[in-house]
Amino acid sequence: MKRKATAVWEGDIKAGKGHLTTGSTVLNRTQYSFNSRFADGVGTNPEELLAAAHAGCFTMKLSLDLTTAGYTVESLETESVITLENAKITRSDLVLKARVPGISDEDFQAIARGAEQTCPVSQAFSFEITLQAELLA
Repeated sequence: MKRKATAVWEGDIKAGKGHLTTGSTVLNRTQYSFNSRFADGVGTNPEELLAAAHAGCFTMKLSLDLTTAGYTVESLETESVITLENAKITRSDLVLKARVPGISDEDFQAIARGAEQTCPVSQAFSFEITLQAELLA
C-alpha cells in the first residue's frame, strides 16, 4: 500500500505560504504557513499532521488488539501532542481514554502499551513516545 500527499510552497519562510493536498483529497489545498506552524495562524502544520497520524494509527491498532483479545470496544479517544524543540521533533505524548467493558485495568494497560509500541506510526518515529491510558467506567 502506498499513500501520497503533495506540498506546494511559494515565497520565503516568514512571508511565504503553502498548501497541502492528499491523494484522498481530505486535505485539498489546505493552507499552511510560518504562522500556522510557529504561532496561531490559520491552517495546519507538519506537527499537527504527525499528531493526527499518531493518534489515529495507535487508536486503530488498539481497537484491533482489544478485539483480537476478545474484548468489545465501546469507545477509544486518543490525543497526541507532538513537541517541537530547537528545530527538532522530540516526542509524542499519547493520552487515551477508553471504555472497554469487562477488561481489567492490568490487561487494558498491557494491551495499550503493546499497541503503542507496534502501531506503524509509532514504529516510524525515532523520538520519545509516552502513553497515559485511562480506563473509564
